[in-house]
Amino acid sequence: MTRSVFRPDLLRGKSVFIAGGTSGINLGIAEAYADAGASVAIAGRDAEKAENAANHLRGRGGEAIGVSLDVRDYASVEAGLELARNRFGEFDIVISGAAGNFLAPALGMSANGFRTVIDIDLNGTFNIFRAAYALLRKPGASLIAISAGQATNPMMFQAHVCAAKAGINMLVKVLAMEWGPAGVRVNVISPGPIGGTEGMARLTPTAEEEASWKARIALRDFGQKSDVSEMAMFLASDASAYVTGSIFQCDGGWTLGNSSGETLGGEAR
Repeated sequence: MTRSVFRPDLLRGKSVFIAGGTSGINLGIAEAYADAGASVAIAGRDAEKAENAANHLRGRGGEAIGVSLDVRDYASVEAGLELARNRFGEFDIVISGAAGNFLAPALGMSANGFRTVIDIDLNGTFNIFRAAYALLRKPGASLIAISAGQATNPMMFQAHVCAAKAGINMLVKVLAMEWGPAGVRVNVISPGPIGGTEGMARLTPTAEEEASWKARIALRDFGQKSDVSEMAMFLASDASAYVTGSIFQCDGGWTLGNSSGETLGGEAR
């Protein structure tokens, strides 16, 4: 268990809803929130996985429930949020983290494949935040969307993801403007290459490919899930009370571009 820099009771009494929280980075955030005393509802399309994730949090001493919903279906989202609100009360923190991805050139991608990622990532974020608004603790609620570097850095074979994540970033800025007067903050965390995740395992199956990736990161290493969860803790806390409409890159400088440099006489130039 990674020790947080935040005090262990920081979120005591807070109610949290995390869409897409059954694995990976989002489950890491759920762990951090539960460890800090929050009551956490973990939502996913697979009811068994959602309940397994909730059991995992309860095994760590947290209070949690699993919720089954499809972020693409607004009625399903409303029902899942209502169930969690009835259990834990008005939401202090809501995270939209459901995502889909696959590698494909635009000419090798079906219209349905493109639409599916837009539906899960972009439409799903709108559905979660729009449906949650009436159930938020106002003022004081913090909404966090999980985006990615593809929102600002175009990548081949990722047309669908680039479009979806760019849409999320702009959606968050608009919601921050519209909902700020009610005391609702809306921000984005944009993780980069995070070690120990299924995605990075697929992208770096060999030591050579791992080294190649790290050479393009300013800090020369993959991040950890705890790096993202610590940023999520900040955005859930009063320390970020005057922060809204912001995009937080948690990527070690990956989106700055290729920082491997060229060498001459042993020095980078």
